[in-house]
Amino acid sequence: AWAKKDVEQYGAELICLKLQSTDPNGKNAGAESVLPTVEKVLKAVDVPLIVAGVANIEKDREVLRKVAEKFEQKNLVLWPVEEANHKILGAGAISFGHTIGASTPIDVNLAKQLNTLLENLGVKSDKILMDPTTGALGYGIEYCYSVMERDRMAALVQQDEKMQKPLINFVGPEVWKIKETNQTQAEAPQLGEQKLRGIIYEAVTAVMTLIVGSDIVVMLHPDAIAYTKKIIAELLK
Repeated sequence: AWAKKDVEQYGAELICLKLQSTDPNGKNAGAESVLPTVEKVLKAVDVPLIVAGVANIEKDREVLRKVAEKFEQKNLVLWPVEEANHKILGAGAISFGHTIGASTPIDVNLAKQLNTLLENLGVKSDKILMDPTTGALGYGIEYCYSVMERDRMAALVQQDEKMQKPLINFVGPEVWKIKETNQTQAEAPQLGEQKLRGIIYEAVTAVMTLIVGSDIVVMLHPDAIAYTKKIIAELLK
């Protein structure tokens, strides 16, 4: 229901489904248990679907591989694929027709290295998205910006084919876990209204990643998405 509402009411151009219940530090649900949810979302929307793990190497390897196998040729984006699990998830993407969300710490060389490993494995260049890791406003966005700038320079100026991939930034999940977006107005009166504060943090972070060349921005709050879309429209005039 939420996925459909996000598309029809809030104008989402893709959906990111995080398999939170599989987190070993939480419910630790098995791979089989999340398959019905993935299927429901696939049937509910006709936009691209990112299936997101929980950034636990072993668990994501198990769960995302199962998802890849179950939904063959649906061209899901499997994220996060890291160096430690790139072989089994890369092979799954090749065998079952999916796209890789290649995730590395904020570092140009590590991003290139993972892209190279995936291509050497047989993943096609146009089946790789680069997640450079995103820092929220006030929590490393400047460093993230500078690394993304170097990613784009390597791809466009130096013509490095290994870096000529779309960039994806997971802005919403980063912004809404920082202290400033979770403090109440009573706790931090100098920061103003909590809800509006979080929306502004998310929109500003998103716009910064877009300015430096992001192709896909994953966001959470509908109002932040609306503000970001408005800014994009203004810039394109």
